[in-house]
Amino acid sequence: MSNFKNVQPLDGFNWEEFENGGQTEVSKSALEKAYDETLNKVSEHQVVDGKVISVDKKEVIVNIGYKSDGIIPASEFRYNPELKVGDVVEVYVENQEDKKGQLILSHKKARLSKSWERVNAALDNEEVIQGYIKCRTKGGMIVDVFGIEAFLPGSQIDVHPIRDYDVFVGKTMEFKVVKINQEFRNVVVSHKALIEAELEAQKKEIISKLEKGQILEGTVKNITSYGVFVDLGGVDGLIHITDLSWGRVSDPHEVVALDQKLNVVILDFDDEKKRIALGLKQLTPHPWDALDTNLNVGDHVKGKVVVLADYGAFVEIAPGVEGLIHVSEMSWSQHLRSAQDFMHVGDDVEAVILTLDREERKMSLGIKQLKNDPWEAIEEKYPINSKHVSKVRNFTNFGIFVELEEGVDGLIHISDLSWTKKVKHPSEFTQVGAEIEVLVLEIDKENRRLSLGHKQLEDNPWDAYESVYTAGSVHVGKITELMDKGAVITLNEGGEGFATPKHLVKEDGTQAQQGEELEFRVIEFVKETKRIILSHSRTFEEGKEETKAPRKQGASKKQDATSQVNNIAASTTLGDIDVLADLKAKMENKG
Repeated sequence: MSNFKNVQPLDGFNWEEFENGGQTEVSKSALEKAYDETLNKVSEHQVVDGKVISVDKKEVIVNIGYKSDGIIPASEFRYNPELKVGDVVEVYVENQEDKKGQLILSHKKARLSKSWERVNAALDNEEVIQGYIKCRTKGGMIVDVFGIEAFLPGSQIDVHPIRDYDVFVGKTMEFKVVKINQEFRNVVVSHKALIEAELEAQKKEIISKLEKGQILEGTVKNITSYGVFVDLGGVDGLIHITDLSWGRVSDPHEVVALDQKLNVVILDFDDEKKRIALGLKQLTPHPWDALDTNLNVGDHVKGKVVVLADYGAFVEIAPGVEGLIHVSEMSWSQHLRSAQDFMHVGDDVEAVILTLDREERKMSLGIKQLKNDPWEAIEEKYPINSKHVSKVRNFTNFGIFVELEEGVDGLIHISDLSWTKKVKHPSEFTQVGAEIEVLVLEIDKENRRLSLGHKQLEDNPWDAYESVYTAGSVHVGKITELMDKGAVITLNEGGEGFATPKHLVKEDGTQAQQGEELEFRVIEFVKETKRIILSHSRTFEEGKEETKAPRKQGASKKQDATSQVNNIAASTTLGDIDVLADLKAKMENKG
């Protein structure tokens, strides 16, 4: 600062000569001496006080009582937007005189020289300080405090969630130092801490006046997947997603928007935890109470599928009014299926009301009732002995389940698949999803099942085989399957026969092998059990038997027939014994 109180009048100074532009050497030197005596003595790298004499966007001019004023970049005062002419500031003397003869000062360095002491004092004294928000960083902002770069976490900017951090960049705000790491010289500041105490008092006052059922106005401050937070004027409440609307809400954004003002009702609150449960839908009547009183069971309604599960679909016929269509009410079919096979969320559907309970607010619906039950006129559409094309749905060990149309199922027993082929499992005969022709054999209307046949579509070849494969006749066949107990022979005229190992011996004594084609003599033909017993060895042994000694005189025909049956029985498998025993008994009775 300039100080002229030491200036004394000069003896012998010629004021007249001075006014006329002239001056003696003595007076000039005297003036310089007097001028020097009025200036502060400053040293470089010293911190001194200075007075602001000019402020603009680029520079701040500061007078420190030196022979020239110092210039400081305006950016060093960004933390203090209130800076004005006349303010006293600390400055650091960088250079008494640069190449242009200018005094160079720094406010930033002056602040830094004492900043660490100041920031520690601010923490100890819980002092409110000013800082300039320089820029964004990960998780928060960088703040200039006393020239130190401090960290402002995003959660400490305000008590409300911040949606746009950029609006704070370039602002000067008040802060509180909340944490200092002395080792790394890291400083953490908070703006939220300044207002929390005040808000805490406000919250207590608001909560003390709350009552259940009270209606308040609030502002939507945050929207989450599970609900909406509403600012009630210093205290927050939560509207759970289920309390936003009587109808189902998948996303709260569908109902409210950020910063929207709305009325809410207090459902519950907790004095200790300061949690307030709010409701929005409770401000409107329950839609079930407004449901058309003329709506009854049997009426048709339209709605939209809002929830889908394996067991059924919930259909909203009005906001907040839903009915369940159980999967069993979606089709007349008896097959266990999933609701997803019939409809999807968002589908518009028409349904019939099956049950309606206004007190319990429950309703069951059906869509299969929109079509006629196919079993009502089953005898007309699928009479016995009628032929149809069906689709294979699934197999069991005993047969094939087929579908003739939606809701009409039938069973083809494994024994009704083929007259001649021995089917061990239905999967050998066809495959799921394939079409198969059937003949209706029986109708079980009560249990909603049809007995079907496939082989009945063709004539029974065993009727013809009876006259072809007579006992003693010889036929050519091929051994198609060889087992320990015997062989299966496919006969050229059709059908299959069976020969035991004893009857597979060839004339040269070797055993017949699979794939060989030989002559076989029919030992026995049983139509009822579809069995043909064959022998290859009998084809060349017949002549030998004729050369043997004739039977004794007096042997009756009855004995001869019994002997023949016994011979046949000896050459059969155990599975044939029962049949032959019956045959033997019949012969003896005739005798």
